[in-house]
Amino acid sequence: MLWLIALLSGVAIVYFAVRYGRFRNWVEPVLSIAVALGLAAAFLIWLSEGTPEQTPRPQPTRTAAGLSASDIVLRDLTFESNQAERSYRVHGSIDNTSDIPLEYFRLTVTLEDCPDGTCRRIGDDTALILVRVPAGQTRPFETFLTFPFRADEPPVAPKWSYEVSQVRGATRR
Repeated sequence: MLWLIALLSGVAIVYFAVRYGRFRNWVEPVLSIAVALGLAAAFLIWLSEGTPEQTPRPQPTRTAAGLSASDIVLRDLTFESNQAERSYRVHGSIDNTSDIPLEYFRLTVTLEDCPDGTCRRIGDDTALILVRVPAGQTRPFETFLTFPFRADEPPVAPKWSYEVSQVRGATRR
């Protein structure tokens, strides 16, 4: 709704500026100052949001039902380059070692490029994985992750680290 008001106001200002010369004389400086203030505000908001390295990572949480990230065991994780340039397909299996059924979990993965033994952090991605795993059982899962690197500079020696950052157990069995 706000965009409609802004659009109609803009059309009215242009109409009056074209139609009346005295209106045009004072509206041009006022609009120039308003645009400059808007751009400055947008720039300050962009600066205050910070870089991805400064954003806090989600901490492992415990659900009210008693299921925690330590009750989840990930096995046989494989990372394959996907057809999209910065996307990877992740396969693996999940063991639910608790006595509470699992409904979903969040997987946070960090990608580093480590050629010649020196590692450069590329980025993180978190995937919500919807998989129902009964208590004490194992299920396979698959998801996709996307990382921020230039298309012409893919990782030469990728190094993966991962953690379960949130779990949700079933409330009824």
